Amino acid sequence: MSTYKDAGVDIDAGDRAVELMKASIAKASRPEVMGGIGGFAGLFDASKLKDMKQPLLATSTDGVGTKTEIARALGKYDTIGEDLVAMVVDDLVVCGAEPLFMTDYIAVGKVVPEHIADIVAGIARGCAKANTALIGGETAEHPGLLDDDEFDVAGAATGVVDAERQLGAHRVKSRRCNYRNAI
Repeated sequence: MSTYKDAGVDIDAGDRAVELMKASIAKASRPEVMGGIGGFAGLFDASKLKDMKQPLLATSTDGVGTKTEIARALGKYDTIGEDLVAMVVDDLVVCGAEPLFMTDYIAVGKVVPEHIADIVAGIARGCAKANTALIGGETAEHPGLLDDDEFDVAGAATGVVDAERQLGAHRVKSRRCNYRNAI
C-alpha cells in the first residue's frame, strides 16, 4: 500500500502549517464569513447583496510570478502575500467592485510550516488592509516536481458591484480641452 509519506508528502508538516497560520487568518475576516478554515470550501453569507438593485459578482485570479524567486533568494516569505492580494484585488476595484473574499493556492516542493505560515500571514495582512476575508486556500506539496525550496503562490478573489456603479470604458467620455487656457 502506498501512502502520502511514501510519495514524499509530509501531512504532519501540512497540519503544523495550518496551526501556525490560524491566528493570521483570523485577522482577515468579515462578519459575512460562515464557519472557518479547515473545510473543503469557504462560505460567505451573500444576503449582503440583497440591498443592491442588480448585484454583479466580479472575480479575479492572479499570481506573483517570478517574485517568488526573489522571496526565495532573500529567505523572506512574509511580504509576498501582500503583493498577491494587491495583484488580485486591484482587478476587482478597477471595475468598481468591493472585494469580499479571497482564497489562495501555494504549491511547494517541500512543506516548511514556518514558510507557509509567513506567506499566509502576508496574504492575511493584505486581505485585512483590503477589507477582504481570507476564507480558504490550498497548500500542495509537489516533491519531485518542485525543488524542496521552490514554491508558487496564486489567489482568487470575488467582489460585488451594483450594475449602476460598475466602472469601465463605458464611463470614459471624450472631452475637448483648450490647452492654452488650461495652463
